[in-house]
Amino acid sequence: MSSLENNKTLVLGLGNILMGNEGIGVKSIEYMEDKDLPENVVLLDGGTGGFHLLHLFNEYIRFIMIDATLTDGKPGEINIIKPKFASDFPRSLTSHDIGLRDLMQSAELLGDLPDISLITVNIKELDEVKIGLSQELNQVLPQVYDTVLKILSA
Repeated sequence: MSSLENNKTLVLGLGNILMGNEGIGVKSIEYMEDKDLPENVVLLDGGTGGFHLLHLFNEYIRFIMIDATLTDGKPGEINIIKPKFASDFPRSLTSHDIGLRDLMQSAELLGDLPDISLITVNIKELDEVKIGLSQELNQVLPQVYDTVLKILSA
């Protein structure tokens, strides 16, 4: 990874904002745009992912990704995963063009992965076409921001 920017961290929000709560990653980035973050942090709306994000793995030394997940947990439950390999990523939600696992497998082929933390926010179900988060998930945005700050300070 010879083109890594010194000490830069990318906070990448993923999700489809046209599918309601599935857009929590993107909405988290929007929420943090006017919040205090260290100078070395770059926020990026990654949308529904895709191979066009692949080059980013050679540009940043550290990644914090934010995405929705469907588990048996409570809606709005936040978890942090420290994946070391593509297989450590949860299955993607069906509204993504490609899943995180697919993106990570491709990045692994290109070389070592940067330090990655994945923040997952549990959603109850995939919404039909709907713009905006539920009130329940809107209330979680400050906790997602706090989780990003916690990871950055570690």
